[in-house]
Amino acid sequence: MNPLRQTLYLLLSAFLTVFGCAAHAQDKPDYLLATGDSVHIQVFQNPDLSIDARVSETGSISYPLIGAVDIGGLSTMAAEKRLADALQKGGFLQNPQVTVTLVQVRGNQVSVLGQVNRPGRFPLESINTRLSDMLANAGGTTPLGDDTVIVSGVRNGKPFRQTVDVPALFLEDKGAGDLVLQGGDVVYVNKAPVFYIYGEAQRPGSYRIERGMTVMQALAQGGGPSARGSERRLRLHRKGTDGSVQQIEPQLTDAVQSDDVIYVKESIF
Repeated sequence: MNPLRQTLYLLLSAFLTVFGCAAHAQDKPDYLLATGDSVHIQVFQNPDLSIDARVSETGSISYPLIGAVDIGGLSTMAAEKRLADALQKGGFLQNPQVTVTLVQVRGNQVSVLGQVNRPGRFPLESINTRLSDMLANAGGTTPLGDDTVIVSGVRNGKPFRQTVDVPALFLEDKGAGDLVLQGGDVVYVNKAPVFYIYGEAQRPGSYRIERGMTVMQALAQGGGPSARGSERRLRLHRKGTDGSVQQIEPQLTDAVQSDDVIYVKESIF
């Protein structure tokens, strides 16, 4: 490659890198400061005005010379401009260069609870953090976790609650269901429904119910009948809506429901 072509190639690569970073920044808006967040403020060539502050319940901080400044709900860049404008309008500095650095996030956080690998509280890194992002932060669901999650919080001043089918977000192209989360939201992953199998089964116990699972598949999950058992001699105990337990002789193609108890009888022969 000749020197001119190499130079043009390097310039093009640099342009694409800068353009890609800018596009990514547009796709991921800045974090908005919230109550409880800690920030470090610096003013170029004015060390006396460099302070650490915490956003109060009213969304403000106390700043030297100016007093209370509302920065809650602003990005760090917007907060820098507000502080610089206040210093200039107050006649304290002619052309202040202010830098606001987010030190600790305490305000815009989401709680992820239940059957996840790392339950806890996680900060909203941007204003369009989605449910799938937060589940990834929590390490995903455990093997016992349900396929649906419950998101609760407040929207427009009213209680909000929605159940989301997570696999459907990706398998059925329903990306619109990937909720944009807000500070204070709670994401809860319940235990997946289970069934129980006992009697002449090779591996009696409780098992997770997969989608569309039939009695035949449930029997296979338990290792199938033992040498003394028979797949033709099954009894199913199912709780009805009134709380009573029904005894059913199921077909192998019947669907398994939550908390079903399958008993494998001994073979007649």
